[in-house]
Amino acid sequence: MKLLARFSLVRLLLAQGGVILLAGMLIIGTWISMELERGHIDHVGSLTSLYMGSFVSPHVQSLAGNGKLRDADRIALDGLLAGTPLGRQVVAFKLWASDGTVLYSTNPALVGRKFDVRPELASAFAGKVHSEIADLSDPDNEFERERWSRLIETYAPLRARNTGTIVAVSEFYQMTDNVEQEVHAARLHSWLMVSSATLVIFLLLAALVKRASNTIVAQQTELREKVTQLTELLAQNEQLHERVRRAAARTTALNERFLHRIAADLHDGPGQGLALALMRMESLSDVCSACAASVGKNLSVGDEFRTLNSALQFALDELRAIAGGLHLPEIEQLSLAETARRAVRDYERKTGLMVPLSVDDVPDAALLPVKITLFRMLQESLANGYRHSDASDQRVELTRSDGQLLVEVTDSGKGFDPQAVVADGHLGLAVMRERIEILGGTFSVQSAPGKGTVVRAALPLAPLAEDHG
Repeated sequence: MKLLARFSLVRLLLAQGGVILLAGMLIIGTWISMELERGHIDHVGSLTSLYMGSFVSPHVQSLAGNGKLRDADRIALDGLLAGTPLGRQVVAFKLWASDGTVLYSTNPALVGRKFDVRPELASAFAGKVHSEIADLSDPDNEFERERWSRLIETYAPLRARNTGTIVAVSEFYQMTDNVEQEVHAARLHSWLMVSSATLVIFLLLAALVKRASNTIVAQQTELREKVTQLTELLAQNEQLHERVRRAAARTTALNERFLHRIAADLHDGPGQGLALALMRMESLSDVCSACAASVGKNLSVGDEFRTLNSALQFALDELRAIAGGLHLPEIEQLSLAETARRAVRDYERKTGLMVPLSVDDVPDAALLPVKITLFRMLQESLANGYRHSDASDQRVELTRSDGQLLVEVTDSGKGFDPQAVVADGHLGLAVMRERIEILGGTFSVQSAPGKGTVVRAALPLAPLAEDHG
């Protein structure tokens, strides 16, 4: 199909170019033929008029005096045009006065008659020689029409010998046979030249089109190969990206399991040990509270036991708080909206603040890594606003757009400079950004001192493809 398309294109271009060249050849050839014919007729007329003038001019000088042709001149003209080589070449002859009167003619019936002055006659009285192939349709051509259908008609001025003024105009007619043969030969040569030039141009055009077509085909082939390679690379990149997303999702879930295990280990290990130590410490404190022995500056043994008890109790509380923060609630069976409500309610319970939650067109089902990331983001952003920005009027909004979960946490706190926070090495924003971007989402913080804070995130809702590799 591609080869056929290529040949069709080449044929189309050559056909269109051929039509244009053919039309140009016809126009140019016709114009050249007409110019050749016109030039040849003018040439023949000019030569003949010079020849005629040399013989006729001496016999019309009497017109310069009284405007009439003498009888002797008429007889001389009759002899000149009868039975001579000039007479055989010129088949008809007239002498015209400037007012359109025929002064002399090889047809005696026309002598003395007056006709309308045609433009050709006026042009000759203005000093110009005019030649053309006449169809003999003019009123003064009645004699010529009876014998011939077409003749070469020439008007030539005749001048006075002394003054050079035009005294009359000679009109003579010649046969077209020789002229037509010469014009036909000239036309044939001109058409051969034009046709040859057109053929050469067409062949050059065909060569250029073929070369351009080969170049285009080669470039198309190279472009198709590059597009194929790029498509394969894009497919491979998409597969790699999908694998990274799947690995990130698994990593998110595994991290939460590890954190849950660490929280359980802290609770069951050091936590239980500290609780047991506190119980034993309380018993020893009750026994030794009445001891008078001193172990320091004015401190009794009972005072020391009470100090140790307070320190252990504080350590136990801190350990339980850390374990509680590491431990993620059971959210696997919760919807996205319920997960967000759980995070907000936990925050409200710890701080005593009320946080409005808006949920609009959010799907119920979502992957566990998405729900984990949503819970951790809300937990961290709300806590940061409470701890660092004296946040008030905190709000949480969840919406869906283009297959993504959009999360926005805003407050009217004192705000901060996000660039300065990153430079100071605070990990809260960095951890949130990493959690979200590792799933293929986007994260941004908009804040300024005294202008509150807006935390935005977009998490993908589309399920990840199964990994078969």
